[in-house]
Amino acid sequence: TPVCIAVAEALRARGIAPAFLTRGHGGRERGPLSVDPGIHDSAAVGDEALLLAAHGPCWVARDRAAGARAAVRDRASVLVMDDGFQNPGLAKDLSLIVVDGAVGFGNGHLVPAGPLREPVARGLARAGAVVVVGEDRAGVERRVAGALPVLHARLEPAEETRALAGQRVLAFAGIGRPGKFFATLEALDARVVERVPFADHHPYRPEEVMALVDRAAALGALPVTTAKDAVRLPGALRALVRVVPVRAVWREPAALDRLLTPLLTGLPTGVPNG
Repeated sequence: TPVCIAVAEALRARGIAPAFLTRGHGGRERGPLSVDPGIHDSAAVGDEALLLAAHGPCWVARDRAAGARAAVRDRASVLVMDDGFQNPGLAKDLSLIVVDGAVGFGNGHLVPAGPLREPVARGLARAGAVVVVGEDRAGVERRVAGALPVLHARLEPAEETRALAGQRVLAFAGIGRPGKFFATLEALDARVVERVPFADHHPYRPEEVMALVDRAAALGALPVTTAKDAVRLPGALRALVRVVPVRAVWREPAALDRLLTPLLTGLPTGVPNG
């Protein structure tokens, strides 16, 4: 999701009007639905959709083609799909495979024996580039071996989170790899006194959140979580938890420009409000 937001920012810098398109994983709405964070919650549209909607128009649609048509009617000239690589409903002009540099392609096996939805070679054959997020400890670039461009990005915490340096924190996260969030806090020099992992997209119950807040207080610590988790917290309790937002920063922004430029020739410019 941070990479989708970074791609959309690059498009807006060129005067292109993008819209996000996502399935709305974890939400009940089938769409097509234009996401309004003031009305919709994660139970309705999923957590990723709420994060995306904070950065531009976002459409949730189980039927991705129907969602695309709705976004185009709403004046989107480019669609940025979050987690749509295997979806056959739309032809893609550019597909980016985003890989966590710490774990790469995992054990190389398909679900349920491993993390993959399809064999790596088959996926790479349909992709336009690979984006490695974080240090490439798993040898992703070596594996791609010149077959595709490899872009590098890092997840950078928001500037205000540097105030956590030296502070005692109880960290909890329900994301794909909670350890990544805990490592981010350590890199900020926060004193992580307890780590509480949850399953990805975990729906937090009020009593669960209060138990975390009370445990943090007993430890003399701040309860902290990710932006993706924060949108799944009961609204009345969000103010009790410190959020650590991150953004994707390109090592070489020109590498993304080289991929986008051939696709954008002739597109109308002028980003609408909203």
